[in-house]
Amino acid sequence: MSEKKIEYIEKVLDKGYIEVVDMLGDDLTPVNAARVSFGGRSDKFTDKDRRLSKFLIKHKHFSPFRHQHVMMIIKAPEFVMRQWYKHVVGIETTSDHPTKDHAWNEISGRYVEYSDFYMPQNFRAQSDDNKQASEGLVGDQAKAEKLWREAQGNSISAYEKMIDMGMAKEQARSILPLTVYTQVWWTASFQSIMNFIELRDESTAQVEIQKYARALKKIMLEIFPETTKLWQEVYWDKAE
Repeated sequence: MSEKKIEYIEKVLDKGYIEVVDMLGDDLTPVNAARVSFGGRSDKFTDKDRRLSKFLIKHKHFSPFRHQHVMMIIKAPEFVMRQWYKHVVGIETTSDHPTKDHAWNEISGRYVEYSDFYMPQNFRAQSDDNKQASEGLVGDQAKAEKLWREAQGNSISAYEKMIDMGMAKEQARSILPLTVYTQVWWTASFQSIMNFIELRDESTAQVEIQKYARALKKIMLEIFPETTKLWQEVYWDKAE
């Protein structure tokens, strides 16, 4: 990973964020990985490299983009993380045992007490023509907020009382709502991250995870600007 200090952090929702801890590679990495077939290598990103990178992206030669990696800390509500976990395809190694190791480590409620919970700015209405989507806002926002706060507050209060009476954290956590914030370390390849952004920065994705996808896209445009712009040009701009 990089020896230089990495400082990229994007705040998301009311208490969440994505923070880059480390990264491997740069915009030259995939084109140099592709050129190894011919024994070639470039030291400076030029128009020639840009054309090659775009060719690789356009024709789905994705393996060179698995040499770029980002290590990040994500703080998000539990319901967001359950969707995010489906995208854990960044780094996988097969051991002698029938398991796969991937770069995903999450804070454990067996060891720590949870204290942060998501509170939305507004409350959306169910879509009439899409069973899994929202559309517009609930008419009575005040009532919706009251119900949300009561339900969430009751769960948190019961959890805290259970902890105070000495109940094991691993058991008490079971009653917490999906709005509880969790924290994850995720290391993923450039290709994996692009796949996540493509699927989650999309109108049919849940609003909250859309916001994380857009924050991550902003970060990727900072740390891998040329490669991300080319990927956007080939796939995302076309979709729009």
